[in-house]
Amino acid sequence: MGGGGTCLGGYESLQQSIHARSGLSGIGPILVVSDLAAVLATGFWIDRGLWPVALGSAALALALVARSLGLYQSRLVLSVLEDLPALLVAITTGGLLVLGLGLEPSAPRGDALVRAGTFTAALAVVLVGARAVGYALLRAGRRRGALMHRVLIVGTDGMGIRLARALQSDPATGLSPVGFVDDDADPRTLPAPLLGDLRSLPRVMRDLNIHDVVFAWGARTDDQTIALVRHCQEQQYQVFVIPRFFEVMGLDRARRVEVVSDVSLVRLRRWAVRPGSMFVKRAIDIAASAAALLVLAPLLAGTALAVRREVGSPIIFRQTRVGRGGRTFELLKFRSMAASREQGDTTWNIDTSDRLGSVGRFIRRTGIDELPQLWNILRGDMSLVGPRPERPHFVEQFSEDTPGYRHRHRMRTGLTGWAQVNDLRGDTAIDDRARADNYYITNWSLWGDVKIVMRTVRTVARREPRKQGELMDLVVEAGTPPDSARAG
Repeated sequence: MGGGGTCLGGYESLQQSIHARSGLSGIGPILVVSDLAAVLATGFWIDRGLWPVALGSAALALALVARSLGLYQSRLVLSVLEDLPALLVAITTGGLLVLGLGLEPSAPRGDALVRAGTFTAALAVVLVGARAVGYALLRAGRRRGALMHRVLIVGTDGMGIRLARALQSDPATGLSPVGFVDDDADPRTLPAPLLGDLRSLPRVMRDLNIHDVVFAWGARTDDQTIALVRHCQEQQYQVFVIPRFFEVMGLDRARRVEVVSDVSLVRLRRWAVRPGSMFVKRAIDIAASAAALLVLAPLLAGTALAVRREVGSPIIFRQTRVGRGGRTFELLKFRSMAASREQGDTTWNIDTSDRLGSVGRFIRRTGIDELPQLWNILRGDMSLVGPRPERPHFVEQFSEDTPGYRHRHRMRTGLTGWAQVNDLRGDTAIDDRARADNYYITNWSLWGDVKIVMRTVRTVARREPRKQGELMDLVVEAGTPPDSARAG
């Protein structure tokens, strides 16, 4: 198919034509209804004596198993043969429930097995047949554009061009390449229009109302491309990537890997940080921090008295830190050193300072000095779990020197986090911490937060974290942290 660049007028006409078209968003609900209908139809056809509760339970169990096996996930290649092993597992589950719930206890065992076996065999025929018909209709709908998703391809190298041509030749995949974005590309060699450079990707996605994007191999470095991938995930776009060395991945591919012609695509997990899930996370933060403040009130009071006796007042140390979205807040800690010698905005680490008294050293080693941050959590500055907040001075510096450091501010900072439970604290590499924080955000879940809290107890119980180097007591000249904290 012909390619070529597009001028402003061509871009505007493309924008108008795309907004005039509409399509359905996904195939999952259609497949769920089809499977449930297949179970109910089989029951009415084969054995009307089955209890409605048993038949309904079988239908629900089949749907749940099918969902866990990825049978309702939107896919580019719809094939009953590919799905058959998983379908048989789901069908067998439904048959076992019918055997356990749908037959009279007084019936002979042989008769019960025959009835359940007959139902299971009939269900296999009906459900697989319904899937085959459904897939045929879905592929036809995609070819006609009713179920088509418009997709933008990032990268104009050979792989991006191969993928675009494969999608254009097989519209049954449901992806229609609208165009490319990349730097330093020759539009004359492309099978679809060149819509801009990489910086224009967010604008193009927004203007053309595109919600699917494929990242091929383009002109930018991996770090620059990852920033764009994260932006697309934050916008809840469906992101595909062409993996390196996909030619040797083989056909035994993972659930999120699909093959279009001979090009493998990895469907990235949509970002779980959504308003609903963040509301639940915030509710847990409020309840847990309030309860902890009440339960730990005697410990907090005792620590306050001990700090007052050792270093005087004020008892609470306040320091500006950077939170979600780059916004600053005042972080609270128990003071561990005299006011005139407390850690400043450019002091990297004081853990081995001989200026620490016995109380200060103890509360820092055990993490008790961090407990006033429960109030930060209660008022919304922080969360129980998240990346640790850093001082503005170091945030500015690390953001320039460490790839991906700014991305860790996509989420509310935390009292503990994935980096902390993996001993990435103290004298450890900043780039390692940034990678750990971004890993946590990308793979966030409520259960993941629970696991981190449980692992925090074990981490605090150890006398010292495992170290990559010796802890330091340095006042950083000109705001530059030591090399051991900057590189792995």
